[in-house]
Amino acid sequence: MPHYERYVAIGDSTSEGLDDPDGRGGYRGWANRLAEHIAARQGSVLYANLAIRGRTTRQIREEQLDKAVAMRPSLTTVVSGTNDLLRGRFDPAGLTQDIEAMQQAMIDAGATVLTFTLPDMRAVMPLSRLFDERRRRLNQIVRDVSARTGAIVADMDVYPVASDPRVWSGDRLHANSAGHARIAEALAYHAGYTDVGMAWAEPLPNPPRPTPLDLVKAEMAWMRIHFVPWLWRHARGISSGDGITAKFPELVRVEK
Repeated sequence: MPHYERYVAIGDSTSEGLDDPDGRGGYRGWANRLAEHIAARQGSVLYANLAIRGRTTRQIREEQLDKAVAMRPSLTTVVSGTNDLLRGRFDPAGLTQDIEAMQQAMIDAGATVLTFTLPDMRAVMPLSRLFDERRRRLNQIVRDVSARTGAIVADMDVYPVASDPRVWSGDRLHANSAGHARIAEALAYHAGYTDVGMAWAEPLPNPPRPTPLDLVKAEMAWMRIHFVPWLWRHARGISSGDGITAKFPELVRVEK
């Protein structure tokens, strides 16, 4: 069984933990859950989470990478790309350079690097079909870069359960608590804790069959509550991460 003394997460809202409430007004998320998996197996682990919502891959590289490397992690998660997909301009070459630079810097510092691909979201958010080609290109970049650097990929895109709306929150951009739990188990498995098993990859039973009216109501509610405010915020150049700081900017000990 592996031993990880320090685990550092960098990334955007996915790594920050939205939408997995911790019951205290903040977010738990798969990175916290992964740290708990590690602590449960080796007693404790030092854990930092530098992720901030709204950050692009370039911003993560510029704002978080150096600090993460300085913490001398033995394990790190490098997950980004969702915000790049939603921008007006999509830059595959720049993404490749930034992802490879982050992975390689962490590996050169002695860390095991974990990442994962993004699932097909068309069943969760029909509007995502506009960005699906970008998503598939991003996933291939992650696979190709990881093959070069030696990073470990949890290829969530190949597991249908990752596209099940029941593991996604109401905003359709972030996993819910059940989704975060599965991601954490998948990453723990790929980190070498095979005792976790493969339940995280199993489909949920009895998928619901919504009526056409249910679908229309759900779309209207989502657009009113989430999509229109997102459009308005971006039209004014406001990021969800403005004024937000990392939730664990320094290493903290997570106990069993």
